[in-house]
Amino acid sequence: MPNYRIAPSILSADFARLGEEVRNVVAAGADIIHFDVMDNHYVPNLTVGPLVCQAIRPHVDVPIDVHLMVKPVDRIIPDFAKAGANIITFHPEASEHLDRSLQLIRDQGCKAGLVFNPGTPLHYLDHVMDKLDIILIMSVNPGFGGQSFIPHALNKIAAVRRLIDESGRDIMLEVDGGIKVENIAEAARAGADTFVAGSAIFGKADYKAVIDAMRGELAAV
Repeated sequence: MPNYRIAPSILSADFARLGEEVRNVVAAGADIIHFDVMDNHYVPNLTVGPLVCQAIRPHVDVPIDVHLMVKPVDRIIPDFAKAGANIITFHPEASEHLDRSLQLIRDQGCKAGLVFNPGTPLHYLDHVMDKLDIILIMSVNPGFGGQSFIPHALNKIAAVRRLIDESGRDIMLEVDGGIKVENIAEAARAGADTFVAGSAIFGKADYKAVIDAMRGELAAV
């Protein structure tokens, strides 16, 4: 059975109580904290920066997974690494040189990955699989939480799973967007092993009940 990981996105958390929120969701069983960074340039929204990452770092021992929806990316990567990120992913459209940006992340001591929007082709993977620790498939168009899962993302997850298996490398396959108890198993069957969920977890009163239900669905895959 794959090593499934659940990664609540703080985009849907109560920002007035952010330290408490991340502690509570980790106590409820979260494996990773997913940190969405938007710049109102690459995506039409503005969220948080390295200072917020630095602020929550002392509150949790689990990895912090920083998803950069910013353009350009290279300038901000070292700041997030210093702020306590463990994983940093970015969109290929936001980098002039994918290989350089991926190596920059690794040089900072973090795991590196690429993010693919629903309309982004996978050919960017052709020459950088050796630099990847994680691949993130967006099952919504990035920019806002609470969107509905785009079913075509399942085909892209399955295609990336084949590429990872053929490479023989230990690369995480993450999915983000509209993930909830009702569809997490479907994403797992397509090949995902790491699941970002925002409103599906933080929008409920009992975080543990939701995470337990998700694990129950994954156990049945």
